[in-house]
Amino acid sequence: HDKTAGLPLVAIHAANNETGVVQPVGRIADIVKAAGGVLVVDAVQAAGRIPLDMSDPYADYLILSSHKIGGPKGVGAIVAASDLMMPRPLVNGGGQEKGHRAGTENVAGIAGFGAAARAALAGLGNMDAIARRRDEVEAIVTELAPDAEIFGNGAQRLANTTFFAIPGVKAETAQIAFDLAGVALSAGSACSSGKVGPSHVLKAMGHGDSLGALRVSIGRATGAEDIEAFRAGLAGIVVRRAGKEEAA
Repeated sequence: HDKTAGLPLVAIHAANNETGVVQPVGRIADIVKAAGGVLVVDAVQAAGRIPLDMSDPYADYLILSSHKIGGPKGVGAIVAASDLMMPRPLVNGGGQEKGHRAGTENVAGIAGFGAAARAALAGLGNMDAIARRRDEVEAIVTELAPDAEIFGNGAQRLANTTFFAIPGVKAETAQIAFDLAGVALSAGSACSSGKVGPSHVLKAMGHGDSLGALRVSIGRATGAEDIEAFRAGLAGIVVRRAGKEEAA
């Protein structure tokens, strides 16, 4: 990034890692390019869930991560549209990486990343089925807790992600209840697990009090029995909430 020349550097998510909302990357790219800027697209959450094509690059840099598509942890990639403008490395050296990254390559990890990428590409056709599972989860939420809010459900979203909140239900309490029901979900994105406080994503969307926000991710192996386990877990939470309201 050439700060002296005043070139704008814009970094965006291809899809948000909490709500699953897909960003209008093409339109953003047009605006950035018209201003002579550089566009960095974090596609970590989107890869393997929506098509990504660098043959007609809309981004100057595309960021990917192996573990998000089922590959080994500790491996990622920065895909550059050309060699004309590469980021400066944090550690100098690495002639085998054209000077962009020092150290010996994790060959086994890279091979696993490649295998996962091929599998993810082949599995894009499963996204419709995964979206139906997500819709089943959201139908259960609105059935058992009609006052629940599902964030971003009016926008284009990734097929595998739903993010919702139920008034009067704390995320940490709900996580424990779901865990006892055999359901693993998160209060926000996985990279922010363990945090205390509202989601910065929801705050930016205008939701000030979002401590009860829960994220459910659907996978290729998610079956009907998993959906029923979710129903059972949520039903218990709703019953306990009703009991507290009556006691109050």
